Amino acid sequence: MIRAKETDSIVPVCPHCDKEVQNILVTAISSTFGKRYAYYCEHCKKILGVSHRKGFFMG
Repeated sequence: MIRAKETDSIVPVCPHCDKEVQNILVTAISSTFGKRYAYYCEHCKKILGVSHRKGFFMG
């Protein structure tokens, strides 16, 4: 098993612009069957990831 270790001593770096990310911008994406979120770099505004949460009826 891989263990997760929480730390505040490391500042993440955007893989697109290589700047330190202090804040992540979030936009809600709504659809008929649920809601997802897109996460953006505060500097270059490129997408860092999209949530994969399923809607209510999708389990």
